Amino acid sequence: MHNALLERAIKICSEKKLRFTAIRQRVFLLMLEQQGAVSAYDLLEQLQKHDRSAKPPTIYRALDFLLENHFIHRIESLNAYLKCEHFGCEHPMQLLICEKCKQVIELSDPVIDNAFSDQAQQSGFKITNKILEAHGICHNCLYN
Repeated sequence: MHNALLERAIKICSEKKLRFTAIRQRVFLLMLEQQGAVSAYDLLEQLQKHDRSAKPPTIYRALDFLLENHFIHRIESLNAYLKCEHFGCEHPMQLLICEKCKQVIELSDPVIDNAFSDQAQQSGFKITNKILEAHGICHNCLYN
């Protein structure tokens, strides 16, 4: 499955004429392996298993590329990163974050997005970056 997603990412980068370097590909694959949010330093530790010379700037440059091109999301409140379920295109995003198990559920509901944007516009506010995050308890933690 990861190979098909990597091929899709390579195709997107080729079409957009983006440099999808070996390091960027490796970090993308590491992100695909994650079951939830992951910190940059945890990713760096994993990257160093493949490239001992990798340093913090290496991981941050790769993460910046993946963020800018909509392959991953940054979870501001956790200072962590999450693989994007709809990668390669800009789309509405809302995150539900479990405070117990740290599971992150990505929603992509245009109705929520439009309502939020409409309210901001009615308030005379121009949004430049929109990440909607809600913290709470997931179904599994609530009933187990």
